[in-house]
Amino acid sequence: MKYFTLSIALFSCILLTAQADQLFEGVKLGQPLDSVKTSLQSTDSQLYVVEVENPSFPLSKDREEHLICLECESSNGTIKEVAFSFADDRLTLIQAKGNAYKSIIEKRQDTADVYMNYLVYWDDLIVTDKKADMFWILSKEAAHTNLFAWKNPHLPSQGGKEVVYDSSAAVPQFIKMGGNIADLRTLLANASEFTNERELGPGDPNAQIQIDCFGIQYAGFPRKFEARFGDEKLNMVWILTGKGEEDRIRQKLTAVYGEPIYVNEAWEVFEDWQVFLRKDKPEVLLLTAELGAFYKKDYFKQ
Repeated sequence: MKYFTLSIALFSCILLTAQADQLFEGVKLGQPLDSVKTSLQSTDSQLYVVEVENPSFPLSKDREEHLICLECESSNGTIKEVAFSFADDRLTLIQAKGNAYKSIIEKRQDTADVYMNYLVYWDDLIVTDKKADMFWILSKEAAHTNLFAWKNPHLPSQGGKEVVYDSSAAVPQFIKMGGNIADLRTLLANASEFTNERELGPGDPNAQIQIDCFGIQYAGFPRKFEARFGDEKLNMVWILTGKGEEDRIRQKLTAVYGEPIYVNEAWEVFEDWQVFLRKDKPEVLLLTAELGAFYKKDYFKQ
């Protein structure tokens, strides 16, 4: 089986833009808002722009905007609603609902792979949910943050209004570092929109099982938590974030834990080597005290 977060590096920008280009009047990922809006205005679709005053979208640093297209004309028919999401005036995510699944598979000759309850076209980074009649076309950054698990609240079917998520960067209470997997399965499932458990390969000597937890609110957005268990004990959690929000995440971590105790080009360390902000790949890392001490000595040479 392919795993979503491990597959991103396989795709070029040409592949990423191919399906959006074919489906929506030449629209390409990476384009600015005005360009996409102009392309869609040549159709009979209804368009309006949502400007978010205080960005929470993980790919946005300063600007977050969503172009909502109703009765959106595509090359494969009319889609009921589509959200084109822009981070700092760059199209990074397309999410559609209503005649969405059929519009994606209509003219494809390849076969989708199965990932949990989704069907995925890896070459174009397209994720489809047949039951919900939805699809997502993702940039590489959106794929890293697993934004296929996020339903844009500005779509009419999702309420059509801004949602304020839990802004705290404190470790959630249900994350019991060092806790037993038998006890934590239920806690993690109850805190998530959905979960997926899998065995890890030999690449991580400290863990054998990972529970992927989707939709946990943390530091201002619903996120994927990757909870890793070694000898059935939770010893590591990766929280997937976006590069655009790095400054916001840093401020939220500092508000909880104070200034970092160690900083280098790729990492900032908090809470006695138990909470890390990763900068070369946007993530937050949580460790047990024992594993944190090991990383401090053996990896960071402190």
